[in-house]
Amino acid sequence: MPTRRFSRRTAIMLTIFAIFLVPLLARGALYAVGNSPRSYRDADWSSTGVLPPARQYEPARVVVFTGTTGAWKGVFSVHSWIVLKRAGAREWTRYDVVGWGMPLRTNGWPADGRWYGNIPVAIADVSGPDAEGMIPKIEAAVRDYTYSRAGDYRIWPGPNSNSFTATVLRAVPELGVALPPNAVGRDFRPGLYAGLTDSGTGVEVNLNGFAGIKLAWAEGLEVNLLGLVAGLDLRHPALKLPGFGRIGIEAPIGSALAK
Repeated sequence: MPTRRFSRRTAIMLTIFAIFLVPLLARGALYAVGNSPRSYRDADWSSTGVLPPARQYEPARVVVFTGTTGAWKGVFSVHSWIVLKRAGAREWTRYDVVGWGMPLRTNGWPADGRWYGNIPVAIADVSGPDAEGMIPKIEAAVRDYTYSRAGDYRIWPGPNSNSFTATVLRAVPELGVALPPNAVGRDFRPGLYAGLTDSGTGVEVNLNGFAGIKLAWAEGLEVNLLGLVAGLDLRHPALKLPGFGRIGIEAPIGSALAK
């Protein structure tokens, strides 16, 4: 009997190791042999040209970007930010949270800029009247963000840059989009939470961002262990692995019509 119990415990521990730690070891190995920038000063932060000049784009628009972060943090996570413009506006507005100085930044970098030299990926892109209707909700969520003072930022389990973006996305549930699984900090919520997922398309139970489980149309099935997420994307079939995010069919860019 003790042997059987020990074998079961061993099998569980090996399964957890395989799902949550092996992908991180693989990502770490890729980082070690790669040539990505090792410091802030070495990285390219310039515009990618993905967005047109605001003066040449008349409609309102909302875009949510993610970009692989730099140095060792890139093994674990992406960084995320929000870009918007009202109809007729002559400039883009970009909102980020960062880990130095005052966390909440406005237009600290080009709207579509590289992050630590990495080309950003748009996970949501909405234009026209739909975007115009979302912008007041986004601006209110940014204005009311709880962790915007110096010293509020915490890299793990949050609140960090992804905690900020997730908070804003919760204010716009009609978008039906969530941050990728390797956006560490996106699941940070103070205390015990049981309710709708960020996209509003399912349910989750979450303990302070340290542990949780989700089942939703947009998020799929996800298990969070110490901020690392593994699971399955049910809508656009893919595996979700720590460090790598999604591996499978590429998910389309979210829009107000992509439910």
